[in-house]
Amino acid sequence: MIDPRSILIKDYTYDLPFSKIAQFPLEKRDFSKLLICKNNNISETIFYQISEHIPEKSLLIFNDTKVIQARLLFKKQTGASIELFCLESYDFDGDQTQALLQKGICNWKCFVGNLKKWKNETLEKTISINENKITLQANKIKQEDDTIIVQFSWKPETLTFIEILDNIGIIPLPPYITRNTIENDKQRYQTIYANYEGSVAAPTAGLHFTKEVFETLSKKNIIKHNVTLHVGAGTFKPVSSPTINDHEMHAERISVNIEFIESILKNLNNNIICVGTTSLRTIESLYWFGVKLINEKMQYSEISIDQWEAYNTNTEIEISPKESLKAIISYLKQNNYKSLSGYTQLIILPSYRFRIANGIVTNFHQPQSTLLLLIAAFLGNTWREVYNYALNNNFRFLSYGDSCLFLKDK
Repeated sequence: MIDPRSILIKDYTYDLPFSKIAQFPLEKRDFSKLLICKNNNISETIFYQISEHIPEKSLLIFNDTKVIQARLLFKKQTGASIELFCLESYDFDGDQTQALLQKGICNWKCFVGNLKKWKNETLEKTISINENKITLQANKIKQEDDTIIVQFSWKPETLTFIEILDNIGIIPLPPYITRNTIENDKQRYQTIYANYEGSVAAPTAGLHFTKEVFETLSKKNIIKHNVTLHVGAGTFKPVSSPTINDHEMHAERISVNIEFIESILKNLNNNIICVGTTSLRTIESLYWFGVKLINEKMQYSEISIDQWEAYNTNTEIEISPKESLKAIISYLKQNNYKSLSGYTQLIILPSYRFRIANGIVTNFHQPQSTLLLLIAAFLGNTWREVYNYALNNNFRFLSYGDSCLFLKDK
């Protein structure tokens, strides 16, 4: 078996013409095309018919994170424009909810557009919110790697930072959507079930779901459960090294409750289908957290799964998903915890063996990306046939593009 660290990223590419990248969403969410690959057999339909292709009593797992309007534009007195892209809180170690509720002052890690034009001066803009004039200031604190720590402050101090972003922020469309944002993006670059604010990129596989689709799923006794994984800008980070060994996987914050873990445990013999790569990484990370609890016999205050966790763990004595999930539930009950949170940096590569999921709903992904590698891990070499079929049959690609349903026999 090939060592996953030696995988050459050039082997996971395809020719994606710009004309295939969807720049706008369709008028109706569930009218996108749906490519189906079940046990290596490829077909297509329309997304609103997805319930016809999902087995009864399946468990569907959704990521209910909500995208924040994370881009802020400032203009210097010289006329130069500076864009601050708020990535994550610097104060609250990934607790985006608490960070977004701060009043008067907060510190964020940001990408800065036109950084060379921003010396050490205070950026400032006056805005009107609910007929009140607000003065928003931004100061550069320090640089960390490729981000700048920015302190935001505003007066009066009665507003929260999320209220500031909701009123003057811009929805952070991915860089391959080259047009300017429009008002409709605020609603369409968001799933209809988005709940917990904190992402700077949408879990795009969920963009196709509508109330009508959920009704058809319910009629087949298909169970729906949510996890929360806040998607960071790292999801768009290209693999720039020749081998995956030298690529640092971005970490994303997970939050799940005990009822969700119990539901997975109850449905291990049924089809467990993840809506999106974020949901898939979450439940596979849960498996590895349970393995850590069993093998290391230590208490952890939160999940922490590193990039190579699945490849470094001794699997000579295989721990079953059932054992792993039971260990997590026992750990939560012993500590009187209702939920579990933390970080995952898990990278899923060809040769990875999926422990919990046997299905995924997802969009098409960029060439030479970790997301494409995840799909290659799930489909094997069939991923090439799937993508060639899509390219030759007028499918729309990436965030606002069409959808896929990949299934394996349980």
